[in-house]
Formats: sequence, structure tokens, C-alpha cells
Amino acid sequence: MGEKNIIISNPVRNRFLSPVRSKTSNGISGANGADKTKEAYLKAIEVLTSCAKPNGFYASGLPGGYEAVWARDSMMTSLGASFFPKFKEPMKKSLELLTKNQTELGLVPNCVGSYNLDRQSDITFNSLDAPLWYIIGHYVYAKNYRDATLLKKYKGNIAKALLWLRYQDPDNLGLIVQQPTGDWQDAFPHKYGYTIHAQSLFYAALKFLGEPKLAQAVKKTTNGEIRAYTALYDKKLGYYYPWGWKNHDGDREHEEWFDTAGNLLAIITGLATPAIASRILKHIEKAKINKPYPCKAIWPPLKKGDPEWHSYFEKCDARQPYNYSNAGIWPFIGGLYVVALIKMKKYALAKKELANLAKADLAIIKNPQSPAYLITKDKRRLSREELVKLRRKEFNEWLHGKTGVPLGEPYQGWSAGTYIYAYECLKRKRVLFF
Repeated sequence: MGEKNIIISNPVRNRFLSPVRSKTSNGISGANGADKTKEAYLKAIEVLTSCAKPNGFYASGLPGGYEAVWARDSMMTSLGASFFPKFKEPMKKSLELLTKNQTELGLVPNCVGSYNLDRQSDITFNSLDAPLWYIIGHYVYAKNYRDATLLKKYKGNIAKALLWLRYQDPDNLGLIVQQPTGDWQDAFPHKYGYTIHAQSLFYAALKFLGEPKLAQAVKKTTNGEIRAYTALYDKKLGYYYPWGWKNHDGDREHEEWFDTAGNLLAIITGLATPAIASRILKHIEKAKINKPYPCKAIWPPLKKGDPEWHSYFEKCDARQPYNYSNAGIWPFIGGLYVVALIKMKKYALAKKELANLAKADLAIIKNPQSPAYLITKDKRRLSREELVKLRRKEFNEWLHGKTGVPLGEPYQGWSAGTYIYAYECLKRKRVLFF
């Protein structure tokens, strides 16, 4: 299969060039949290302004944070940022930077920047979702800015990204296979093979690219309508496995913890049928995955001694339950949860959860992590004490899964971007883009 056989059908279709404009009115009224939701919306714009740099959207906007352009972070940030004309340039620069550093075979970099000093490289890869978000980002840019320039200019690069993705199909099933540590969750939890996170994004990308037959094959296979032995949806559980691989005479390689982001993306993109989507949302409520704030990254949390545990988990921030990706609360997932509720026309609940998410996003971190010192561009030396004071901000990377205490990196771009995205979807009572 050569690149010439990968065709982007009508990459500049009219439905992608009808912009979604941000309205000036609130549109979300009548709830006790209305003031907080608006306050968080305005604060989110401040966060995005801080994340917007000359070469694109940084993952976070404060000195000493994630000062580099990640493919997934920048494009998820842009789901909300693209409602504002002033963020057109940083979104464009993000896409251009990723394109510039795409490999000869089509892989889009996970991150571009000097953040990963231990790897002695300004460009890192090893990410299956990077090319997926790269493709999705191009279409979000074209739609919201009514500008097909990048779609036309980088048509070949988008085709190469799709070709690379389609080669990640060793069993020729039409699904893409993920290597361990190959998406946003990185080293925790361990997963490989067919992941619900990757299939959901792949389904969306194929629809954007005008490949309905390929997209339907992904949907039917993942949902067990065809090739049931490779299905990720489990009828007894009422949600998708986080990952699954080979079936050895009925003993299948898989795990059954709940991947919140992956399942929510399945709802948002339409990979999940309405019946499956309804059961997923019921599971979230029943297991209180949306409490105290939306939403915990996985459920239940994993602990040492569990079958899913790996020795290297001890060396990551998720080694303790309710911390980091081990059932910690991630506001960007909370944004996805609100959008998934809107997809299922649960507007009242979506309004309630957006207000709760606003509280989480507006919580200020008391003891942010900080380097010993930092030299600014104007050669000033900032001490740890100065940096800590500077970094006591909102829109944090994650919160403790039980207490709701904000932790991680403040002024996180995708926390702000997905909040705005959820807010804008709720105003219109429809899911935008997907």
C-alpha cells in the first residue's frame, strides 16, 4: 500500500468551512453555578493567552511548567481556543511546527521543545494519538476559522499521517494497534493492542478525511458487531475495555478498569451507539467517577498487588491511588464528560456538571512544584520562592481523586481549552466538530 492510495476525500468540504462563532451572551443561566461557570470561562481565556507562544500552544502557560508544544495538548487546547480570532495564529503555529517535524514515514511528533532534557532531544515521538490529534486539529482549524489554507497546503502531510496510522494494523482488521506508554496516560496504566482511546480518535479522523467505510469498520469491530473476538465493548460491564489484544482459546489479553477519557471520546465521536453511550454514562454516575469533581481518569484505582500492577509504577506519580492518572481527577476529562452529556441530550445534568467543573478549575494550587530557580528571557533569576508565588494559579493539571485538592501543573492549556469547548457546546445544546 503506497501513499498515493491514501486519498483525502474532499478535504475542504463545505461542512467544515461553516464556522462556529463564539456568542457574546452567557447562554447558561438559571443555575446556582452560573456565575462560576462564566468566571471560569473568562479565566480560561487568560490561561490560553498565557499558553499562546510564538511557536504554538505550550501545554501550560507559566514559567517552569510544560514549556513545549505537545501534539495532543495543543490540539485539545484548540478545541476551545479556536472560538477566538486572537488564537488563530498560535493554533496555526502549532500545526506548522508539528508538520515541520513529521517523520519521513508520516509519524507526527509527540512533543517539540526543550522540555525533555533527559532525552537529549527537542523532538520526541512514541505516541499513537499525536497523528490522530494532528488530523483532527486541521479540520477544527478549517471549520472555526473558515480557512482551508492549511488543509490545502498540508494535504500531503495529512495523507502521510493517515498512511502511518493505517500501517499500525498488524492483523489487517482496520483497527490501529498501540504500543505501551503510547498515549496521554504514558507509563500508567500499562496497556497495549487495541485501545478504546485510539479507536475513538481514529474513527473521528477517518470521518473527517471522508473515509466512511473505513470508519464504519472501526465502529462495528470495536462494538462487536463484526469480528466479535476483537470487540472492546463488554455488555456485562456496560463500557469499553481500556485495551484488548489476542484471544487465546477464550483467554483474552485485556484489562477491565474503566478508561474514562477513552469511553467519553467514544460517545463524543459517535463510535459508541446511543445504547452503549447511555450505559457508559450510567456507569460513571453509579461508580461516582464524576465525584467530587468530573472526572477521575480511571476506575477503580490500581494498587500494588493487583494483577494489573507493574513494578515501574512505583517510580511514577500514579503509584498512590487517587493520584495523577491513578484515579486522580483531570479537568480536561471533565470537559469531555460535559460534552458527552450534551451528546446524549442530558442538558440539565451537563449544566450541573459544568458548574462543578468550574469549581475545580478555579481552585488555586497552594504548593505548586517548582524548580530551584529559573533564568528569565531578560536574564533575571527567579528564586524558588518567587516561582512558587507566581505559580499559585488556577486550571490545574489534576486534582486528588478523593479530596479534590488541586495538584500537578497550573495554568494547563487543555484544562482551559476543553472547559471552553464544553461551555460553547452547552450554549448551543449540540456537540461541535464531531
